[in-house]
Amino acid sequence: MKKMKKKLFLAGRSEAGKTSLTQALKGENVHYHKTQYVKTWDITIDTPGEYAETKTLALALGCFSFDSDVIGLLCAADEPYNLFDPAIIGVSTRPMIGIITKIDSPLANVPMVRQWLDDAGCERIFLVNNVTGEGVDALRDYLMEEPVPLDLDRVMENQEKGLKDWDQSGGTSVQQSEPE
Repeated sequence: MKKMKKKLFLAGRSEAGKTSLTQALKGENVHYHKTQYVKTWDITIDTPGEYAETKTLALALGCFSFDSDVIGLLCAADEPYNLFDPAIIGVSTRPMIGIITKIDSPLANVPMVRQWLDDAGCERIFLVNNVTGEGVDALRDYLMEEPVPLDLDRVMENQEKGLKDWDQSGGTSVQQSEPE
């Protein structure tokens, strides 16, 4: 298996599937393993769910995210509640994607979870089943793309234009509304 070019930082609730997703991305057999501490793998940074669930530990997530190329907010399709604030992307210095796991759960509510991740500011949302592998290839393909290099000059230039730090379009951040 080819090495992925982007390192993915995973944040989400306990038992949402962060470690299982890492196993699936690496082509390993998926088996449950409780993550007790932040683990840095070659392709992911896997965090315990308690970090996202606990206000005092959540601050550590920001520190670990700096070692990644992309932040993945992970929610199971059968989540009972949302952990991520609307527009949370505003505090990020990395592109942010959403990953919805457990899409085959009988209690899955994919449209609701997708809305949560849209509201958080995720640029793309991937639907995956860690056990069957459904959707994992699309996420793996995304991680095979070249990461956007972040240098201080580009960041400052983009901030002056009102763009995201990693935006390569060179345009403005103002969205044109569709004519009525």
